[in-house]
Amino acid sequence: MGVDERRWDEDDSAVYRRMAAVAVPARAEQIAVVAALLPFGRDHAFRVVELGSGEGALSAAILGCYPRSEVSALDGSQSMREQTRARLAAARFGRRAEVGSFRLEDLTGGGGWLGAVEGAGAVVSSLCIHHLDDPGKKRLFEEVCSRLAPGGALLMADLVEPIRPEAAEVYAATWDRSTQEQAVALDGSARRFNDFVERRWNLYRHPDPEVDKPSPLADQLRWLQEAGFEAADCFWLRAGHAVLGGYKPGGPSRSGAPVGFEEALACAQAELMGSSE
Repeated sequence: MGVDERRWDEDDSAVYRRMAAVAVPARAEQIAVVAALLPFGRDHAFRVVELGSGEGALSAAILGCYPRSEVSALDGSQSMREQTRARLAAARFGRRAEVGSFRLEDLTGGGGWLGAVEGAGAVVSSLCIHHLDDPGKKRLFEEVCSRLAPGGALLMADLVEPIRPEAAEVYAATWDRSTQEQAVALDGSARRFNDFVERRWNLYRHPDPEVDKPSPLADQLRWLQEAGFEAADCFWLRAGHAVLGGYKPGGPSRSGAPVGFEEALACAQAELMGSSE
């Protein structure tokens, strides 16, 4: 359902790890927004499932911000799972973290990764869900909402499809600018930005519909509402990358000291410091 796994291999994973520090706009900020939006106080005990954990930075930031949380970090790439395991090493987070394999498109029945969502407090993802087509996204929203604990959340940092060509050009140009600025800030040169251009990474300039299937933001918010989520919203948007999601009705009101954005940003920055080389 909407994912061509033959097009992603371990070479792609290696390229992503090398490029993500510059090619993901405001990466630490994206992670911090997701972490700060979780519907829990700092000292609450809850479980999160991350879809497409990559290097494990988002999972680690959540575990760092919420000391009683637990995370199941799932990824389809063996090398990415190894990276996540290294970051979430037992000596650091103990039994609070587990890493597993999954196939994003396994959205039928009670098997596969959906079993891990049963009773979870939140499902999060970063640059993963856009690999599903429109029906796949709708099905994922429905299946996740039906399994989350009352009051739980689905929060996604991902690419969105522009409606008009003017918007596509703005997304493309601002993504180029962001990548160039981050490359120079990191390396003192445009080397990684040139690699970004040569690899035709900017999908708003070089669409690859066999792999990348972003959907319009308004459509995804509507699908979230139709799936049963309340307060479906876009919480952050830059260069075509959005943080969006919604909250399942029910559950106790949020209480206890919240994790604010600045605290979450400090956690995210700490997690990313060693992953940009």
